[in-house]
Amino acid sequence: MNETIVPPLVEADPELNTTDLLLHRLRETPDSVLFAVPTAEGGWSDITTREFHAQVVELAKGLIGAGIQPGEKIGFICTTKYEWTLIDFATWFAGAVLVPIYETSSPAQIRFALADSGATAIIVETAEHFTRFDEVQAELPDITRVWQLGLGALDKLRAGGTGVTDEQLEERRSAARGDDLATLIYTSGSTGTPKGCVLTHSNFVELSRNSALGLADVAKVGASTLLFITTAHVFARFISVLSVYVGVKVGHQADTKQLLPSLGSFKPTFLLAVPRVFEKVYNSAEQKAEAGGKGKIFRAAADVAVQHSQALDAGRVPLGLKLKFALYDKLVYGKLKDAMGGNVRYAISGSAPLGIRLGHFFRSLDVRILEGYGLTETTAPASVNLPDKFKIGTVGPALPGVGIRIAADGEIQIKGVDVFKEYWNNPEATAAAFDDGWFKTGDIGTLDDDGYLTITGRTKEIIVTAGGKNVAPAALEDPIRANPLVGQVVVVGDQRPFISALVTLDAEMLPVWLNNAGEAADMPLTEAAKNPKVIAEVQKAVDAANTRVSRAESIRKFVILPTEFTEASGHLTPKLSIKRQVILKDFQQEIAELYSTTTETRGVSLAH
Repeated sequence: MNETIVPPLVEADPELNTTDLLLHRLRETPDSVLFAVPTAEGGWSDITTREFHAQVVELAKGLIGAGIQPGEKIGFICTTKYEWTLIDFATWFAGAVLVPIYETSSPAQIRFALADSGATAIIVETAEHFTRFDEVQAELPDITRVWQLGLGALDKLRAGGTGVTDEQLEERRSAARGDDLATLIYTSGSTGTPKGCVLTHSNFVELSRNSALGLADVAKVGASTLLFITTAHVFARFISVLSVYVGVKVGHQADTKQLLPSLGSFKPTFLLAVPRVFEKVYNSAEQKAEAGGKGKIFRAAADVAVQHSQALDAGRVPLGLKLKFALYDKLVYGKLKDAMGGNVRYAISGSAPLGIRLGHFFRSLDVRILEGYGLTETTAPASVNLPDKFKIGTVGPALPGVGIRIAADGEIQIKGVDVFKEYWNNPEATAAAFDDGWFKTGDIGTLDDDGYLTITGRTKEIIVTAGGKNVAPAALEDPIRANPLVGQVVVVGDQRPFISALVTLDAEMLPVWLNNAGEAADMPLTEAAKNPKVIAEVQKAVDAANTRVSRAESIRKFVILPTEFTEASGHLTPKLSIKRQVILKDFQQEIAELYSTTTETRGVSLAH
C-alpha cells in the first residue's frame, strides 16, 4: 500500500478556536477534576474544570490589562508544570499567541526565537531563565514586558486585570477563527536552523476532536496522566490540550529523579513518554535484579513475557506458557507495574522507534505501548496505534482526518487536519516542504496492507558508503541503544569504505553495571570507556544489531567516547534526539581515527 486516508470522525467547524475546547469541557463536566498539583506534604491537590476556567479567565484579563493586544506574541520559558497549560489557555483567551522556548535553550537560541517571531513580551519561570534572557535583552528592543513566575508575576497580572469586563474578554476570546495562528513552535534544529511552525487553532481543535474519538479508551473522563516531557514540545503540548478537551486529570513532574515517587502517589492510567524511558525502566529492573542475584530469573521472566505477547498475536497461548506467565506475574511483573503506580494501562510513545521486544514485554505487563509518529509540523501525531488497532513494531494507522502516502523514493508524506499552515516568514522553506498539498516529512517508511506505518529512517540521514551501499542509521542505532550500558550511538560511514559508530555510555546505569560485572562502581567515565569488560559488552550489542542487516551495512568498528551527549553539550535536542550534524562535526577527529587505523585503542574495537 502506498497511500491511506482515514476520514475525519467529526465534521470540521472552521469557526471554533482552542478556547472552545475548554468551554466544551466546562459545559460537560464542570466539577470533574482536570488537574492535580503537588502539595508540600507529598500528595496532590485537585483542580476542577470550573476552577481551572476561573483561573484562566482571571489571568487572561490580567494579560489584557497589561496591554497585550490581539495576535501579539509572548515568549514563554517554563518547566513542565500546571502553570504551563494555565498560561497557554489564558493567552488564547486574551487573543494572543504563545511562542514556547525550551527551558534548556541557550541565550542565542532564545534571541533567535524571540526576534524571528516578533515577540513583544516574555514570561520566564525562574531567575536562571531570566539571566539567560537578560544576556540578549539589549538585542531585543521589541520586548517591552518581562514577567517572572518566581517573583509573583501571575498574582500581579491578576491584580491588574480587575478592570477588564467579561464582555471585553469574550470579544478577545471569540475573535480567532480556525485558520488563525494559535502558536508558533520552533523546530529543535536537529537538521539545521530552527524554523517557526505556524500551527493554527484548527490544527489543535480538529486533531483533538478526532483523537478524542480515536483514543476514547485512553483519554477520557476518569483517566489520568502524569506529564514529565517538556510541555514546550508539541508532543506534550497537544496531549495537554487534548486532556482539557476530554477531561483527563493531569499532573506534572519536571524532575525525572522524582518520577517514580510521583508515579506511585499520582497513579496515572496512561503515560506519555519517549522510548528511552521504557528502555530505562526495563534496564534498571534488570540490573537491580542482577545485583540481588536474581538476574537469571528476571531474564527468564522477560522471555516468557515476550513469548506470551507473541502468542496473543498468534491467537492462542499454550497451557505451559500460561502457567509460567502466571508465576512470573506474581514474582516479577507485578512489582514493575507497581513501580509505575499500579494503574497504567496505556503509554503513548513517540520521537524514536521502540524495540519490538520491549513492546511485547510491556504488553504482557498489561501496559500497551501505543507507538505513534508525528512532527512539530503535524501538531504531534499523524499516526498512532489504537487500543483496537494495534501492531507492535509499527507506529499505527493514520489518525482520523489524516492521510499518509509513501512517495516513490520512500519518503512519508502527510496531509490532513493536523498539518501546519506554513513556516513563519519563510515562503521558500514552505514551498519546498509540500508536494501537491502533501507535507514532505523527510522520513522514510512503509505502509502495510492494513495501513499501518513503519518508520525506517530519515532521508537526510541515509549514509552512502564508498561502495554505494545505502544504510539507514536507525536500523543499527535503535537496537544498540537498548543495551543498558549504552547512552547514545551514532552510526557513521558516509563515503567511507565501511560503517562505524560513535558510542557513549549511560552514566546513570554505568555504576550499577560495573558493580554487577565485578568492577569498581566509581570508575571514571574516561577509564570505563577503555575497560575490556565494557568494550566487550558494547561489542555484544553491536554484534546483535549487525545480525539485522547485511554484511555491507554492518558496523565494523566503533569507539566508546569518554563523554556524554546531552542538551547542555549541544548534542541532543530537548526531546533527546541526537543532533547528528553537530556530533559529526565535533567528533570528526575520532571518526577520522576510526578509518585511519585498525589498532584497538581508546575504546576502539574492531567488530567481528
